[in-house]
Amino acid sequence: MNSTAPVKEERREIFWELTKSICPECRKVIDARILLRDGKVFIRKRCPDHGPFEALFFGDAELYVRIAPYNKPGTIPLKFGSEVREGCPLDCGLCPDHQQHACLGLIEVNQACNLDCPLCFADAGTHLAHSGFELTYEQVERMIDTYIAAEGNPEVLQFSGGEPSLHPRIIEFIELANRKGIKYVMLNTTGIRIARDDKFLDALAQTKAHVYLQFDGFDERTNELLRGKADLLKIKLKALDRLAEKDMRVVLVAAVERGINEHEIGPIVEFGLKHPAVFGVNFQPAFRAQRHIPSDPLERMTIPDVLVRLEDQTKGLLRLDDFVPVPCCMPTCNFVTYALIDGDSVTPITRVMDVKFYLDYIKNRTMPALNDDLLKTLERLWSSSAKVGSDEAAQDISNMLQGQSNGGNGSHPTLEATRAEQRCVSCHAHLPLSEHAPRDLGRHIFMINTRDFMDPWTFNVKNAMKCCVEFLTPDGRMIPFCTYNTVGYREQVREALANGKA
Repeated sequence: MNSTAPVKEERREIFWELTKSICPECRKVIDARILLRDGKVFIRKRCPDHGPFEALFFGDAELYVRIAPYNKPGTIPLKFGSEVREGCPLDCGLCPDHQQHACLGLIEVNQACNLDCPLCFADAGTHLAHSGFELTYEQVERMIDTYIAAEGNPEVLQFSGGEPSLHPRIIEFIELANRKGIKYVMLNTTGIRIARDDKFLDALAQTKAHVYLQFDGFDERTNELLRGKADLLKIKLKALDRLAEKDMRVVLVAAVERGINEHEIGPIVEFGLKHPAVFGVNFQPAFRAQRHIPSDPLERMTIPDVLVRLEDQTKGLLRLDDFVPVPCCMPTCNFVTYALIDGDSVTPITRVMDVKFYLDYIKNRTMPALNDDLLKTLERLWSSSAKVGSDEAAQDISNMLQGQSNGGNGSHPTLEATRAEQRCVSCHAHLPLSEHAPRDLGRHIFMINTRDFMDPWTFNVKNAMKCCVEFLTPDGRMIPFCTYNTVGYREQVREALANGKA
């Protein structure tokens, strides 16, 4: 009698690691698996009450594995705001288990907004003009003081909302941050008030704040589906032109949703490169927190998806391999490059020097000859605290490329050598680059960044523990961005403010 032995079936995926996540329904902390399948990375978990969930975590498995060494050892804050009791992500404050200090502090000053966006992680809107919270001057001062106590000399603070320009004391808040020594203050805005209010724009320009401008694309369909208003482009362009007249510096911020505006990634960068007010672009794949557009979590946009489309739509002007993970957070969270602008010439600095060599923290811990000055310069630039469009960032890049940061060993081509004979056509200096003042030099440096925030579907405790973008709260805590928006902290803070307990 013939018998056939049973054949064991192989799994169709590689089990990469075990981590913790949360249930998208009840927010309970549960185990999760990171899986590599079909060239992509997925997160799978099961809630005992609500069953299984799976989401796309990262769109390129090979890249996910390859970037693991771009993980800088964390820095401990000077002061923690909470104790370890229940474990991550339930003890945020920051607690002593957190693996990184705050590179960027974020204060939401109000809930009211001048748009009712279908996509809004703050769940803000025009309906909250009278009922939503509005921080007091005293609350904001305490929050900034908490930030300073934890960081010593924090350099980057962002005011957000709601729409922060609607807060009657927002100019005073920015001035307060300036007086307290914070060098780089951002206003996160729709731009509507900037486009319409001369007095406000004049006051804002006096603060020297940098503007983080919502800018999702050019199509009416894009603005209708993401922001609830089809005719926003004219307002955005007017705001940008008025900011340019005031010599203010802007980063365009685009939420990218599959099937809506992924075709506009390249055009947004090309537009930004030419506009005198724009010094960078930040792409944020849409995530599912608070108010969002229904979509399949297995089909979400991720960082590789954004960068592949950028390469294709700019015909290789910018390529995926021009981008390097930001190592102060987990390397899957944020990719950045800087481009050198000289007239119509656009050259990513990663093509001029081997940035990846220096930011590989596993390889380079065994190399005693590593140039510490150059590494510190790169760490300032590849950081969530990078001061995009600032004179300091421009000077860092110029010094680095001219050999000053690496001891002048001539191992890399220099910007000076390649452009020394040309008069500048990218700014108003009309001088060779070697004779530029820092303010003009900044116009030759353009940042492109893509940051993927986590939501209840993609939440990974490992990433949350190294987050360096923190919400500052009125009760003195600092809470990682993705944790604040997914685990329930936002709701706690909102309730405390509504009840006068914050």
